[in-house]
Parts: sequence; structure tokens; C-alpha cells
Amino acid sequence: MTGWGEDQGLPPEYFDAGSASFVDFLRLHSPDLLPVNRVDEDASALDLPHGTTVLALTFPGGVMMAGDRRATRGNQIAYRELDKVQRADEYSVVAFAGTVGLALEMVRLFQVELEHYEKMESAALSLPGKARRLGAVIQANLAQALQGLAVVPLFAGYDADADTGHIYTYDITGAPQEARRFHSDGSGSPYALGALKKLYRDDLTEEEAAAVCVQALYDAADDDSATGGPDQTRRIYPTIAVVTADGFRALPEDEVSGIVDEVVRARFDRPDGPIAPLH
Repeated sequence: MTGWGEDQGLPPEYFDAGSASFVDFLRLHSPDLLPVNRVDEDASALDLPHGTTVLALTFPGGVMMAGDRRATRGNQIAYRELDKVQRADEYSVVAFAGTVGLALEMVRLFQVELEHYEKMESAALSLPGKARRLGAVIQANLAQALQGLAVVPLFAGYDADADTGHIYTYDITGAPQEARRFHSDGSGSPYALGALKKLYRDDLTEEEAAAVCVQALYDAADDDSATGGPDQTRRIYPTIAVVTADGFRALPEDEVSGIVDEVVRARFDRPDGPIAPLH
């Protein structure tokens, strides 16, 4: 008599309790499905699309993440409408800069990793635990990163116990480091960080935080050709997401477009952006 798994054409290991880590499960049973093993060996010699600027900042009761929409291939624009900011789970968000195809695979794997853990353990990972799991996904890509196929994610989430948001950054080895208040990654990050340093306050409202994100991405696009600014003619605006006690929420396009319109109008008077107080 055959078992249910055999009737479905699935190997028996798919029905064992196994590890709470989906990454470890793939590494053991289907290593070819890991993102690092789905990239052609000669891919490092190709001119692949790269995503650019992403950023995150905390505000009272939550955290916000934003990214421009452009991906470049050398000196060409490869994509104009890339969503670099993705829901990780109900209370966390992940964004990326770097090799686009590989980054999207890694984000999808991370999303499944969190879902798999919750199903296996009947409990969600802690926020630091989620950050470490993402680090393991990045670490598996180290060999490809050393060949030029780097992915640099930015991770953030809401801590219900402290009623605060937290931001985690990574290098290509996958070690998570917590960033205080704000952070940015990607080619436009030096300019975005400059704007964040000027405009960030500890008492920002959610609406003010979204405006700071748009200002920072505008500054990044102003000085970094790989970062895409808001494209009002095509109605392409930055992707912005917020995580609070109510969970993950992507800001709707009409809300973002309203903020963009205000920022652009103000830039006609001050092209370099708002002035930060000296005290």
C-alpha cells in the first residue's frame, strides 16, 4: 500500500517534521532551488540589472521603508517600475539593492522561510530572529557576491514588546547590524543619508516620515544617475511601506503622489531641498 505522499508523486522527506528552517530543508533535499544555485556560472560576466537606492527610518510606534523604482544595466535604464520594498511578513519589511534577479529570489525565499518557521513552530520568530534568518540567506550567496553578484538587503520590523521599529543592515557576509533611527543602502545612499541627517527627528509623524523619505530619495536621484526620481509624467512614484502595531501597510499610490507633488512644488523654490535648523 502506498502512502499519501507517494500517491502525490512527492518524496517521503517532504512529509517528515524536519527543521523549522526552509533554507536548511532546501539545502538538504533540493539545493538546486536555492537562489545561489540558480544563477548561471557565467552570469558574473554579464551586465545584469542592478537596483539602487533604498532607505528606512523609525518614528514613534513604527518603522518606514522606501525605495526608488529604477534598475540600471550599465549606463542604461533596465526597469523603471521595480518594487524594491517587499512585505516580509505581517510585522516586517525587506528591501534590496544589488543584482535584481538574485535579490528577488532571495526575498521570496526569505518570505517562505518566515512562513515555514511559523507553521512548524506555531509561533512567529522574534524580530532579531528574523534578522538572523535573512543573514543566513545572504551568507549562502557569498561566493556569488565575491564574483560581483552582490545583494545588499535592508530589513526592518515592528517590536510589539517595546512598541518600536528596528532597522537591520547587512554586508555581503550576512551579519546583521542594527541601525539607529535611519539607514540607506545602494548607489544613491550617501546622498539619501545626507538628507536623512538633515531632516530626521525623533518625533516625526507617519505623514512627516513619508515626506522625509521622498525628500531623501529626491536628493539621491539628484546626484546619482542610477537612482530614479519621481516620474510624474508616467505616474511612477517611490515605493513606501510602513510597519506598526497594525502590521505591514504599503502606502497607496495616491497618498505617495500627493507627497511627491508637494515636494516637487517646493523644489521649484529651493532646488536643493528644505533647510535644516542649526540648533
